[in-house]
Amino acid sequence: MLQALIFDVDGTLADTEHAHLAAFNAAFANEGLDWCWDEALYTRLLEVSGGKERIRHYWQQVHSDRQDIDGTELGALIERLHEVKTAFYEDAVRQGQVQLRPGVLALIEEARRSGLRLAIATTTSPVNIAALLRSAMGPDWRHAFDVIEDASTAPRKKPHPQVYLQTLQRLGLPAQRCLAFEDSANGLQAAHAAGLATVVTPNRFTAHHDFSGALRTLDSLAGVTLAELRSWHAGSLNAPTAAA
Repeated sequence: MLQALIFDVDGTLADTEHAHLAAFNAAFANEGLDWCWDEALYTRLLEVSGGKERIRHYWQQVHSDRQDIDGTELGALIERLHEVKTAFYEDAVRQGQVQLRPGVLALIEEARRSGLRLAIATTTSPVNIAALLRSAMGPDWRHAFDVIEDASTAPRKKPHPQVYLQTLQRLGLPAQRCLAFEDSANGLQAAHAAGLATVVTPNRFTAHHDFSGALRTLDSLAGVTLAELRSWHAGSLNAPTAAA
């Protein structure tokens, strides 16, 4: 029996990546750096999970000849850039530039009415989650979710399954009673490693990823009902790697 739905955030609950990209570039300019990530570059960088990790990866590419002996200089730069970037992203959300993806809110509301438990399993920062869901669902958005695991509680990034394993532990449910929602190959791998059947809704930045093994791969959750999810989930217990 399906008892819980577990959602990733960035790219899954909302198309956030354009806003994140703009915020990164604004932070770079604010700090006087000549970095400018275009969409093609950012699409590649998204294969590295985590904003701070993404900045570090890029720095190592463009400054391969520089050595940060004790790590303090680079660490301080990354922290400063990420803090500024987060402020720009929150401002974009407040201005209504980021919306929940089609079907997400309706599915969350139907699940709550039906008594299913809801959880968030993401490796984005708590402030990013709060900014998005406060804007989309109101100030009491936290009441909709039994469990919230994020970068502050699960530092090991996807495709490592830490965030999902901790979510399942806090829910007190086996993976077979839950269904995950993701948008990327890294997310799908993390969910699968935790034993979760997964519905994938790719976006513009992840449409080229390999989603082999997803329970369903859909353009969005628009029109998807809880009855359909229960049916797909029941089928996954017999064929856990069935693809759409």
